[in-house]
Amino acid sequence: MAALYACTKCHQRFPFEALSQGQQLCKECRIAHPVVKCTYCRTEYQQESKTNTICKKCAQNVQLYGTPKPCQYCNIIAAFIGNKCQRCTNSEKKYGPPYSCEQCKQQCAFDRKDDRKKVDGKLLCWLCTLSYKRVLQKTKEQRKHLSSSSRSGHQEKEQYSRLSGGGHYNSFSPDLALDSPGTDHFVIIAQLKEEVATLKKMLHQKDQMILEKEKKITELKADFQYQESQMRAKMNQMEKTHKEVTEQLQAKNRELLKQAAALSKSKKSEKLGAITSP
Repeated sequence: MAALYACTKCHQRFPFEALSQGQQLCKECRIAHPVVKCTYCRTEYQQESKTNTICKKCAQNVQLYGTPKPCQYCNIIAAFIGNKCQRCTNSEKKYGPPYSCEQCKQQCAFDRKDDRKKVDGKLLCWLCTLSYKRVLQKTKEQRKHLSSSSRSGHQEKEQYSRLSGGGHYNSFSPDLALDSPGTDHFVIIAQLKEEVATLKKMLHQKDQMILEKEKKITELKADFQYQESQMRAKMNQMEKTHKEVTEQLQAKNRELLKQAAALSKSKKSEKLGAITSP
């Protein structure tokens, strides 16, 4: 009996071929918990639920530092502290300032001074390196599939040739299929599709940022207009109160002047009466 191995998620036992490489997950767990990219740092992680779109590390950073900003180098929305993401900060400390990526032309590729760590001799940024490796992996899988299919076709043709007696049959070579121009075209098309998908995601992120900024600007304008109207109403009320108080004081002043004039007049009449009396 063949040995069975446990799935790292559901812990049920399956043949080794039924488990995924690396994560060692069964088919059902791979469907229920697919490997997706984090919305912020763009690293791949095992998704726990459909609503969970960021990895655990970014979720902790959001709780500690709030929503991140785009990194000034790689433009990934993962700058929780300052203007640079943690990946670019660590790479800058280790390898120095960034250079222009030969693929996306952004100033976010760090030279490790080691040609073995370059991708086909190219100086690429982190995102372009991942995209390039994915394209190479897909190409290898396609070539493997082409190789297996060509071998089966080759065997069928040889069998047919033997049955029909055609001993001078020129057999089909699998290497010709692998080295054909169509395979190179597939690599280029796959790479372009990956670049288009990356650019679409970046464009979507920038559109979201613009919408958030426009929303914030609208809120600030509304708040400013509200405060301005409140200030004007307060100033009008103060001006009205000041005018009323001034009018009351002026009326009181006039009343006092009348009283003072009446008193002075009565005193003069009393003096004149005292003088005329014997």
